[in-house]
Amino acid sequence: MSTQLLPFGKKGWNYGRVPDLSGRHYAITGGNTGIGFETAKMLLQNNAQVTIFCRSEERTRQAVRELADFRSVNAKIEYELMDLANLETVRMAADRFVGFHEKLDGLINNTSIVMVPERVETPQGFELQMGANHFGHFLFSSLLFDLIQKGNGRVVTVSSVAHRWGAEKIDFDDLHFEKNYTPMAAFGQSKLANIMFMLELNRRLLAQERPVNGFLCHPGYAATNAQRVGSGFFTRIGLEVMNVMFAHSPFHGAKSQVLALTDPDAKPGLFYGPTKMRGLSGPVGVTPISHAAVDHEAASRLWDVSEELTGAEWNLPPVGSAAN
Repeated sequence: MSTQLLPFGKKGWNYGRVPDLSGRHYAITGGNTGIGFETAKMLLQNNAQVTIFCRSEERTRQAVRELADFRSVNAKIEYELMDLANLETVRMAADRFVGFHEKLDGLINNTSIVMVPERVETPQGFELQMGANHFGHFLFSSLLFDLIQKGNGRVVTVSSVAHRWGAEKIDFDDLHFEKNYTPMAAFGQSKLANIMFMLELNRRLLAQERPVNGFLCHPGYAATNAQRVGSGFFTRIGLEVMNVMFAHSPFHGAKSQVLALTDPDAKPGLFYGPTKMRGLSGPVGVTPISHAAVDHEAASRLWDVSEELTGAEWNLPPVGSAAN
């Protein structure tokens, strides 16, 4: 395997590279279970302050109690309630958070709804996976972005190798799958949108001569509850078989998130994650991005559509516009 794909050594990136995070504050969407939980745990063990944003108060309170057992003496764990599929709750959670904090050292857009068997709409009328996985994170990131810039922080968006499988491109004519819904296509499009979001953010920041801070990662194939929630019966059976055959632990799946968030040698725009079996498993390094994900014109259009549909105000004009 090319050393370019494994810039952190043949065994891949490991948690020993995490620096002392004292005085740093990180936010994670969906940190009450699975990969997000493991990411929060690692940050807390290295002295960080962590806020997790989750939908279920009962499960989140339980997660906070469990995470408190792993934190170092100087670390702190707190939570906010938020449903990424409902933009009203996204705005409310962001408003509460911004009102109490002056800076943020990093945001991990971790929450992911996976392969819902039948088409479901969000309160705003979006297809559920596109609504939560992309539009929710797009708006949430915009609302916290001033705090992130004050902290010279990073925006880390978690995509998936499925961005290469489910959708060859963003279908702007049927963005919400009102005509031809399939679980894989809808999930794949949302994960493709995740990558295009970060790459377009970096392009727009660079054009404004501002620090570029959009980072990307994927967990490979990790055994988590996200694969079970919302999936149909036969899909769940198939996923359980794959879990036995291929899946690694959420602990390993979280490595790429912590890498992208904290490693001083991480580069904006690279796609960090497991590097074997087409990104499903193996040592953590750099993995390929699809040709569709680097379509600048489509990414710029997706950005503009996302601003219009969510009401997000990034104040970052398109690259090459008269405003630059």
